[in-house]
Amino acid sequence: MKKDGHIHTPYCPHGTLDPFHAYIEKAIQNNFQEISFTEHAPLPENFVDPTPDQDSGMDIKQLEQYINDIQLLKKQYKKDIVISTGLEVDYIVNFEQETASFLNTYGNLLDDSILSVHFLLYENKYTCIDFSKIVYLDFIKQIGSPQAMYKLYYKTLLDSIRSDLGIFKPKRIGHITLIHKFQHALLNKVNDHENIIAVLNELKIQQLELDVNSAGLAKLFCKESYPPPRYIQLAKDLSIPIVFGSDAHQKDDLLQFYNEFSTFFEKGK
Repeated sequence: MKKDGHIHTPYCPHGTLDPFHAYIEKAIQNNFQEISFTEHAPLPENFVDPTPDQDSGMDIKQLEQYINDIQLLKKQYKKDIVISTGLEVDYIVNFEQETASFLNTYGNLLDDSILSVHFLLYENKYTCIDFSKIVYLDFIKQIGSPQAMYKLYYKTLLDSIRSDLGIFKPKRIGHITLIHKFQHALLNKVNDHENIIAVLNELKIQQLELDVNSAGLAKLFCKESYPPPRYIQLAKDLSIPIVFGSDAHQKDDLLQFYNEFSTFFEKGK
């Protein structure tokens, strides 16, 4: 079954205003049977977004309308494609209780969701590690080395996988190698093979799904998927459920690079 399980929407404050219909029609034209809209969930009320425009998550005031919009679209397109209502929820260290409370409130309205790490906590300060190359390199200066940054990222990622966020905790973990987004800005590649193996093993233990995220291939300083193909194959070998996600923030990016990964999703492959 052809599915894109990681799609953003006009409700994304740092995305585009491309309408829902544009995404849906493109998916249908490309013979996809299912899509999940997974907008960035509202951030915890007491969390201060460290990005300049504080636009990492949806406004909580828009959440009900977002859900209602997708419910209407499900009915409109029910003969053509399966549409899931979802969110991409941030795992933020020290905000687990607030996140669990949010999920307990809205989780029963969702069909699908992704848990992702974008924010790293170091010396009582949060950094959106994938915001820009400048932020990425500056964080390395703060923490001391690329290796130290990678270590903190994977520790946070493992914490997210193991976290108790209640019965509505997302079942899929997003872009597990997002720390690679600006890897080609580094003088030397960081060997994080064992870190990725540890993440996959923990996904297996916790019975969670892997977001096979193609967005990194379009990033100038990344040039690979999150995670790279060898780890997608390893996930399959471990019987970890994998779900393709374009992480599209505009219609043109929907399904991006899907054909490069289609063999992972075809029966018998």
